[in-house]
Amino acid sequence: MLPGTARGFVGDMRLAAFLALALAGAALSPAIAAECANPDAIGTSRTIVVDPTEHPRVGSFQYAESIPLNAREIVLTLDDGPRPKGTADVLDILAAECIKATYFIIGRNAREFPDLLKRVQAAGHTIGTHTQNHPLFLDRAAPARIEKEVQDGIASVESVLGPGSAAPFVRIPGLLRSDSAEAYLASKGLMLWSTDVVAHDWKRSINEAGIVRRAIDRLEAKGNRGILLLHDIHPRTVAALPLLLRELKRRGYRFVHVTPATPDNPKTPTEPEQWVFKEPQRTVLPMLTLSDLRDLNTNLIEQIQMSGVDFCGNKKGSALFHRASSKRLAAKQRAGARRVAARHSD
Repeated sequence: MLPGTARGFVGDMRLAAFLALALAGAALSPAIAAECANPDAIGTSRTIVVDPTEHPRVGSFQYAESIPLNAREIVLTLDDGPRPKGTADVLDILAAECIKATYFIIGRNAREFPDLLKRVQAAGHTIGTHTQNHPLFLDRAAPARIEKEVQDGIASVESVLGPGSAAPFVRIPGLLRSDSAEAYLASKGLMLWSTDVVAHDWKRSINEAGIVRRAIDRLEAKGNRGILLLHDIHPRTVAALPLLLRELKRRGYRFVHVTPATPDNPKTPTEPEQWVFKEPQRTVLPMLTLSDLRDLNTNLIEQIQMSGVDFCGNKKGSALFHRASSKRLAAKQRAGARRVAARHSD
């Protein structure tokens, strides 16, 4: 990303969001679930019911299969909650937009903040688990430790919400998969969720603009669809989420809710090939030879000399321009000297 791009992008999106609100949805026609009372909400377009035993691992970030989505459909997933800083605010944001998400709950947080977890359940979101203590070493942990982390996480959620309340959906902390973890989860009928898109909202160096930019860019790179991984415990994610949702709405995205199959709620009929995530075809750039690159560099230098502006936008006549020109000249002289020395050494 070029410096300053994110800031300009977010400004454009704020304008687009305000215009969308002012038009009251005239230019946008998001699918809204029947129970949604807000006519301007993004809404949840449909629910997919899945059988974890048929599709034990999903998420093209690591696996061949993912949730069978159509173009411009998103499954929103939220990790690491519940926590007072973030979870309640995100619940309010999703409720205002009538969006149903899939939460991956840390067991110890469920026990520490049971009322928040009950709010997640009451809002109708799917509740998966994210181990008991969020260890970042399950990729090298012994099978017994993997089993304990997974089962304790489920038990903690169900101690608050009741038996059978946790969906058979598990996400490994840090997406640090292992053959042992995959085998154990499959043996217990638990669906292992990776993701299709990460927005890196957990990084301390990222801001709201970066979260929005990464989410949008990476969804587009995946063919405008996919599982999106965010965290509801970070203030920057809370701040970015309304803006991200409005921009997704402007671009015509729809949200899909995923629930597990039960005897009373059979799986959504799908074909096996719908689960295979097909990466969009990318344009193959022509191969450039070394002489092509030299010609390109020569042309660029000539254009810079004619325009009076260098690569960094410094105007001819400025101290920065002369300093950059001097550096380029010195670099060319050093390169020429090396070539002469190489010829003599031969």
